[in-house]
Amino acid sequence: QVQLVESGGGLVQAGESLRLSCVVSGTLLRVNTMAWYRQAPGKQRESVARIFSSGSTNYADSVKGRFTISKDSAKNTVYLQMDGLQPEDTGVYYCNGFGMWGQGTQVTVSS
Repeated sequence: QVQLVESGGGLVQAGESLRLSCVVSGTLLRVNTMAWYRQAPGKQRESVARIFSSGSTNYADSVKGRFTISKDSAKNTVYLQMDGLQPEDTGVYYCNGFGMWGQGTQVTVSS
């Protein structure tokens, strides 16, 4: 029974940074691709970043150059470093992997 728990969201001003964490717990049979998604108010959930088992990454064009996804396998934790945050980054951020979703963590960026 795999569970994902996100943390690190909050309220920041434009130009500031946040680091989100996703802790994976439960029975893990193998290393999976992990991803971050976000959902802005009134919009569909969208993919933000992915990190493959190899360590390779990819990003949505809207966050490329500002966000960095990483993982610490020893701690079973995936991170999303978000720099240069802008109001359009506001939304609920979700961790995804092992066929599961986390509960989400709110990120709000004021201008």
